[in-house]
Amino acid sequence: MTLQAANRLTAAETQLIDAYTNQIGSLPGDGAVLLQRDNLFDVLKRQGLPTRRVESFHYTDLKALLRALPAEEISAIAHGVKPIVADASVLAIRQGVAQDVGMMPEGLTVTAYRESLKDGSAAPALTAYNSEDTIGRINGAFVRDGFSLSVADGAEIEHLIELQSVHAAGHLHLRFPASFGKGAKATVVERHVGQSESAALATVVADLSLAEGAEVTWIILQGEGDADSHLGQIRADLGPNAKFRLFIINAGGKLVRQEVHVKTTGEGSDFTMRCVNLLGGDTHTDVTMTLGHNVPHTTSTEIIRNIVFDRAKGVFQGMIRVAPDAQKTDARMACNTLLMSDEAEFSVKPELEIFADDVQCAHGATVTDIQKNHLYYLMSRGIPEKTARGLLINGFVAEIVEELEDEALVAALEEIITDWLEHHG
Repeated sequence: MTLQAANRLTAAETQLIDAYTNQIGSLPGDGAVLLQRDNLFDVLKRQGLPTRRVESFHYTDLKALLRALPAEEISAIAHGVKPIVADASVLAIRQGVAQDVGMMPEGLTVTAYRESLKDGSAAPALTAYNSEDTIGRINGAFVRDGFSLSVADGAEIEHLIELQSVHAAGHLHLRFPASFGKGAKATVVERHVGQSESAALATVVADLSLAEGAEVTWIILQGEGDADSHLGQIRADLGPNAKFRLFIINAGGKLVRQEVHVKTTGEGSDFTMRCVNLLGGDTHTDVTMTLGHNVPHTTSTEIIRNIVFDRAKGVFQGMIRVAPDAQKTDARMACNTLLMSDEAEFSVKPELEIFADDVQCAHGATVTDIQKNHLYYLMSRGIPEKTARGLLINGFVAEIVEELEDEALVAALEEIITDWLEHHG
């Protein structure tokens, strides 16, 4: 996959090259950061955007889907929004720029990511996750800001932390490195909001490290605009007895690719992933996960629920790899889809690679429409058909959100899902 004469540059690839050439002098970073940026972009330029010939992008041909980049909107202004819950500690990003940090809870240290770019401390982490990491390369080459989070050993952050990124249009490239010390506990919402009908391109990389016994809930709430492209990636390394719960809600965006890469590197660690994809119009949303069980006595469960209307297309790819030394692994994965239109599509590719012999692993997938007998049961009791369908669809995804213990957070997320369904149903 090289950009040679036989493989002509698309408009988006040309615009990426021009953008990097024009911006390199203004991107924050010392010599070490600049070298990493150049290395990442050099590979990206040689490989180009991935096509379906690249296995991990087989169902999301980025070269075809991302034909051109949105225009830069220098004058675009993003306005603040209310936090998802009233008592959240908000870390605001407006139009790709981290705002001043106010008073943070004890045990939580926060700095603007641009500071680690300027002093060079960000350089070692500006690397591609693997050979097919297009998102990491674009983000690493162009990243300007974000927030770095550190939760001290034993700290329990009582109130929710909201990473709130709001934009009006244009380009924004953010990073969220976060470390959680021994026994630390925290809940973080990574929230993305688009406020304009004009298109935007957002790339986001969150890089998490959980020390022994840490318990972290991380929620990705993606509500980009109807014309926006969102390329997100979260990487997590789980230490001994660490517990990582990841919730993803995709409720916006024209083109969305959310990658999840998790490694269990400590015995007794546990990973839980819950995902709700709400797809309508002619959008394309892809959630791709790789999970490495690398040590003994680790567990994981992933449940993905998808509701697909109109001509929307969705993808879930889930790869679980169990290393030879990872005995007593318990890994389970399920993907369930409601297709609400004859033109809707959802592709599922669950995979298991098991190199240990004393494990319990399973995966499954279902694709269906609303059951007619369920609909008839509600309608026979005087409930109008549209309302009945809404109740059944809500029930399909509500049990995912209800796993969160915070009642205010559950109510807020359920309201977002209900509003989306009323608009698209």
